[in-house]
Amino acid sequence: MAMQLRVTGKQMDVGDALRTHIEEALTTLVGKYFGDGIEAHAVIAREAHRYTCDLQVHVGRGILMQSSEKDADVYKAADKAAERIAKRMRRYKRRLNDHHANAKDRVDQAIEARSYILAPEPEDHEDTSSEHHDGQPVVVAEMATEIPTLTVGEAVMRMDLAELPTLMFRNSAHGGLNVVYRRNDGHIGWIDPRQAEAAVAAE
Repeated sequence: MAMQLRVTGKQMDVGDALRTHIEEALTTLVGKYFGDGIEAHAVIAREAHRYTCDLQVHVGRGILMQSSEKDADVYKAADKAAERIAKRMRRYKRRLNDHHANAKDRVDQAIEARSYILAPEPEDHEDTSSEHHDGQPVVVAEMATEIPTLTVGEAVMRMDLAELPTLMFRNSAHGGLNVVYRRNDGHIGWIDPRQAEAAVAAE
């Protein structure tokens, strides 16, 4: 299986043995679902007596899987992060195969957009600096992104695989922008302005 893997150490050296271990784990756990086109990035950090493994796996275009695990043993931290991703992949196995088969058509329907990272508001709300005169927050970073065209089920799957708190998407049923998000009670919320418009029109 052709896999592109990067392993980065934060304030620590990462040897070839750990890189090989992570690659073999991903090949075993992820390779059974996707034969090629896998890109992965593992970030290893040491905090006191524990290691953290932050793992990102891209499969094809649009599918991002993320997990983060800690352990006193760096190899076990990496194994647990890989297994956490594999567990969610097993849950969505059939839907992932269907999504992969229709990926090209969905790519053509994606909306190009910009993503921004905003600085938090200062604790002193009486800040009168020029950056806040127009009421706009300070932009820390800006990057290109895409709003994918998905069914509601696919949007929930992507949000779950990437462990995201929310996901904006273009609803494939009607082309409008929708949002799915994680509620505090553990359920998934879904916002669809088109449904509200239809309800008002029916009254």
